[in-house]
Amino acid sequence: MKKVSIFLLGLCLGLSILIAQDNVDIYGYYEPQFMGTNVKNNFLQLFSNKLRVDLKWGPLDNITFAANFDFITYHGKKTWNILDFLPAGVTSIVSDDLKSVYVLPFSDRIFLDNAYLKLAFKSFDLTVGKQQISLGTGYVWNPTDVFNIKDPIDPTYEQPGHNAVRVDVPVGTTSTLTLLYSPEEEWKSSAKMIEIKGRLLRFDFALTAIEKTWRFHDYTLFDFENMNFLELPEKRRLLGLSTAGEIFGVGVWSEFAYNWMDVSKDFYELVVGGDYTFNFQTYIMAEYYRNTLGKKNHRDYDLNDWMRLMASEQKAIGQDQVYALVQHPVTDFISLSMSTVYNIADKSFVLVPTFFFNLMDNLDIFAYVNINFGKEGTNFAKDLGSGGMLRARFYF
Repeated sequence: MKKVSIFLLGLCLGLSILIAQDNVDIYGYYEPQFMGTNVKNNFLQLFSNKLRVDLKWGPLDNITFAANFDFITYHGKKTWNILDFLPAGVTSIVSDDLKSVYVLPFSDRIFLDNAYLKLAFKSFDLTVGKQQISLGTGYVWNPTDVFNIKDPIDPTYEQPGHNAVRVDVPVGTTSTLTLLYSPEEEWKSSAKMIEIKGRLLRFDFALTAIEKTWRFHDYTLFDFENMNFLELPEKRRLLGLSTAGEIFGVGVWSEFAYNWMDVSKDFYELVVGGDYTFNFQTYIMAEYYRNTLGKKNHRDYDLNDWMRLMASEQKAIGQDQVYALVQHPVTDFISLSMSTVYNIADKSFVLVPTFFFNLMDNLDIFAYVNINFGKEGTNFAKDLGSGGMLRARFYF
C-alpha cells in the first residue's frame, strides 16, 4: 500500500508540473465493465472499473511527449480456476495438490501503459519509451505481430504498450524504413525488427523481419522456487509480408509470416481477408487464418495447447479458422452486428451478437453475448461456458 501511495503522489506531482506547462493536453476515459459466463451450471461474474488518463505535450513542433496511466479495480469473482474451463480428458493429468496453481487472479492494478518521447528530425523520427507496436493488416489475426495477440471475440480492444527504441526513416516519397529494438536482459534475447513499408500499384505493402525470444511455458511442470510454470524460452526468427488494397470496390488484405525456431518445429501463419459495404450501409467482412503451429484434430489438444492459448502465448489452438462479421447501423447512434469464429480443425464455432450505442458525444455503450457450439474437447465447446460482456466508456 505504501508503494501505491508513493506512486500516486509522484503521479500527482508530475501531472501538476505538466499542467502548468503550455501545450499540454489531458484527456482519457472511465470504463465500467461487467462480464459473466455460465460454467457447469454456475453463472460467474466479474466487474471492473477502469480509469485511463492520457496526456500529450508538444513544447516544440518536432518534440512530443505522451503517456497513459491506467487504474483498474476488480469486483465479484476475482479468482478463476482455468481447469474449470477445460475438458476433463485434458485436466485429468493434473494432480490434486497442483490444481490450485492453475488459478487466474484478477488483482487491482495501477500501471503506466505508455510513456514515450518522439523527436522528429529532417531525415528520420526517433521514438523512445513504452509505446504502441502495431504490425500487420489482419483484423483478428496478425502473423507478423509478435508483440500482441488479439481476442477473436473482441479484436478491436486496445493493445498494451511495449518498451522500445524506434527509428522511422522516409525512403523516397512513398516508402518508410522502420528499425525497432525492444531490450530485455541481454542483447541476444532482445527483440529486433526491420520493416520496409511502401506502395506498389494500388496496394500498400510491408516487408518485416524480426528476431525475438518467445517465452513459452510448460504448464505440466510448476517451478515452486519462482512460483510460476517452467519457462521454455527460445529464439524466434520471422520473415513476413503484408498487403492491403482494393479490387473492384472490395477491400482485400493478406499477411504471411514464416517462423524459424531454435527448439520447436518451424511454422508459418497466413491471413487472407476482405470486406465490403453495400449501398444500404450493411458492412460484411471475412478473414481466413492458418497457423501450422496449431493442431489438425481436437483429440490432439493437450494441456499446454489450452493453457498457451488462454495465456496468449500463441494465437490459435486449431490449425485453420475463419472469422466473419455482418454489421448494420440501425440509426445514426445504434449499430448491430453478428460475428463468428469457426475452427475448421474441430468444427466448433462461436456466435457473437453485438450491440453498440453512442448514447451521447462522449458516452458509448458496448455489449456482446458469446454462444459456443461444439462438442466436448473442441475450441468452442458448449461445456466451456457461454457468456457475455457489457461495457460503457465515458470520455473526458
